[in-house]
Amino acid sequence: MPRRPHLSPVIARRRRRARRRAALAVALSTVGAIAPAGCSPGPAPVAVPSPAAEVADACAPMVKALPKKVLDAERRETEPPSPLTAAYGDPPVEVTCGVAPPAGMAEAQSQCFEVNGVGWFAKEVGNGVIFTTIGRKVYLEIAVPVKYKPEANALTDVSDAVKAHNTLITPCT
Repeated sequence: MPRRPHLSPVIARRRRRARRRAALAVALSTVGAIAPAGCSPGPAPVAVPSPAAEVADACAPMVKALPKKVLDAERRETEPPSPLTAAYGDPPVEVTCGVAPPAGMAEAQSQCFEVNGVGWFAKEVGNGVIFTTIGRKVYLEIAVPVKYKPEANALTDVSDAVKAHNTLITPCT
């Protein structure tokens, strides 16, 4: 039987790479078969405030009316479940209604900015920005992680629910 000539180093490398790619493809397809499709990160931990009953009653329909997506991130369950909280994406954009006014709110009128008819106070924190409604019946807070820069874009997604369910008391000036 004639002996096969030795493969050139280039051809040998190509064959090894092809075998590795095939093995990797098999491994990935096996993992895909085991992992459930559409795997979500699970409920987002969001602190639940303890507002007065009339504030909680005003918050519940507003939180329920929030959109299915904020910044193209899907709405998630919250932990513990509450009609006062919502979360979107991973890391979560956290929405909390019935919070106390943040420190610095007394001077907020000079720092108030309006997005789609809703006044907001912004406070930068280490991992993003916390926005709180200004001049409305109840305070709604949105904590937006830095991953979603520019963070203020989240406010356009929630403004319709805020306008429809949170009475304007004093507009931004």
